[in-house]
Amino acid sequence: MDADDAQTMTLEAFADTIVPGERRSPGDRAIAGVATGPGAVQAGALELLRTSATGVTAGLGPMTEALNAYAATYAAELALEPDDDVPPFVGLSSEHRTRLITRLVAPDHPEKDGWVLLALFSYMAYDSAAHMHTADAMAAGHPGLLAMGFGKPDEDGLWRFQEHSYRRALARPHPNTTPSGSPA
Repeated sequence: MDADDAQTMTLEAFADTIVPGERRSPGDRAIAGVATGPGAVQAGALELLRTSATGVTAGLGPMTEALNAYAATYAAELALEPDDDVPPFVGLSSEHRTRLITRLVAPDHPEKDGWVLLALFSYMAYDSAAHMHTADAMAAGHPGLLAMGFGKPDEDGLWRFQEHSYRRALARPHPNTTPSGSPA
């Protein structure tokens, strides 16, 4: 397996541990398949992690290598049988992946900030489609936004909410507000 494939599988396994989803195929090793429906991977976690605006792209290679080194050490500590067909983190069960990530994001872990960032971006891909324009995400049927019941825009592409979250308007629009909702 080449380095790019190993990195992709490892990052997918990490994202799947944060927001689990179902396997894309019976042979899918990166996604543990502990949940039904799409998770972070299907929601675009890799696309978001590899977006330069995140500020983590340059560190993905070293973090992937570190994650696999931690996974190998973790597996050795527990005398788990290594799976040489996949990167060490991918070879762990969902339960063991979760336990290892719990260690890595612990307050006393020296690299906690980096692991928390990977977890946050994995979650952001699912819960906000941060790597996409919201209208495009909704048009594509983004799984996280749909799961949360995010409303679709009106036919003109603008979001208007006829029912207020408090069941009443909290304020009247300014008299100079344009039909698009922008201030005049």
